Amino acid sequence: MKSTKERRLHPRIEHKLPLDLAVNGYDFSTSTHNISSVGAYCHLDKYMPPFTKISVKLSLPNKEQAGKNNIIECKGVVVRTEDETRGGFNLAIFFNEIRDDQRKKIAQYVSQFLS
Repeated sequence: MKSTKERRLHPRIEHKLPLDLAVNGYDFSTSTHNISSVGAYCHLDKYMPPFTKISVKLSLPNKEQAGKNNIIECKGVVVRTEDETRGGFNLAIFFNEIRDDQRKKIAQYVSQFLS
């Protein structure tokens, strides 16, 4: 029998969260498909090759202060690009430059949804 328990060192959750990306002077707004403290998976209409460096701005709901979001800003790199059958591309982004306190905020957000 297969276990569906997340076994990753940095667990991820399937959540749609607002995500703004800046690449080479271009800005893109999208949302996450899933998120962990080390990266995010999202959809873009534009192709972005692996190893592309990007600026990331992520908005996390703050459960202590309803209506007030924690804004996470960091640098990332595209580690995987996949064609999406319905058009566009799915991107796996690794957060390669992120402050510890920001990584902890993401980890705390993710952990509240894990059993």
